[in-house]
Amino acid sequence: MCFDRDALPPDPARTGMLAGSEATVLVAEDGNRFAAKVARTREPASAGVVIIPDVRGLHRYYERLAEHVADAGVHAVALDPYGRTAGAEHRDDDFDYAPHRAAARDEGIRADVRAAGEWLRGAEATHIVSMGFCFGGRASLMQASQQGIDGVIAFYGPPTQQQEGGLSPLDEARSGLVRAPVLGLYGGADRGIPASDVEAYDRALDEAGIEQRIVVYPDAPHSFFDRTMSEHAEACRDAWARVIGFVDSLAR
Repeated sequence: MCFDRDALPPDPARTGMLAGSEATVLVAEDGNRFAAKVARTREPASAGVVIIPDVRGLHRYYERLAEHVADAGVHAVALDPYGRTAGAEHRDDDFDYAPHRAAARDEGIRADVRAAGEWLRGAEATHIVSMGFCFGGRASLMQASQQGIDGVIAFYGPPTQQQEGGLSPLDEARSGLVRAPVLGLYGGADRGIPASDVEAYDRALDEAGIEQRIVVYPDAPHSFFDRTMSEHAEACRDAWARVIGFVDSLAR
């Protein structure tokens, strides 16, 4: 599991712009109905962020994160990636995510991201960014080749992980498929993602001519983006600043 049950996202680098939030159900182009938390900002001419959770799906951590993103001046949709197998319910901590994680496929998540992007455009978002964590971080990196996505952010997303019969983010970079700028945020003490994998992805993006910034926080573990990890508070502050700066830069 990527977070403790009591984990909460750290406070954003700027606040005061949340206009409201609600739990809802969105529908993808293939008819899939999935749970989502949508949050609007008061800030005019705002970007929109599609949040792709870790393996637990639409946990309250990500519902709170959507509100934080909107409070920082960016519309947000946190989606549940398991609508095709688990239904569109908003679930509790006892949800057995493992079989649904095993059944999730890149094309399904791409379709769900497109549906979330359409909601954001309906909220007058000026551009669309995906942001994911671990399992969702990899999924976010896989959005970098998708039309309609203006940038991608990944917190500790494994860049070499493939689905059966599919590609990894590294494969897409090496194949010239990546089209959107990338911000990758990693912990140097993350035992699950080898530094060599992160370095290979960094090189592949450079060689493909993709605008990118891969940041490694030397002492941070996996899932460091958590307000309860006080020893990594500076990494959290820096990560928030980089996320907001990256999203803002895409509007220029």
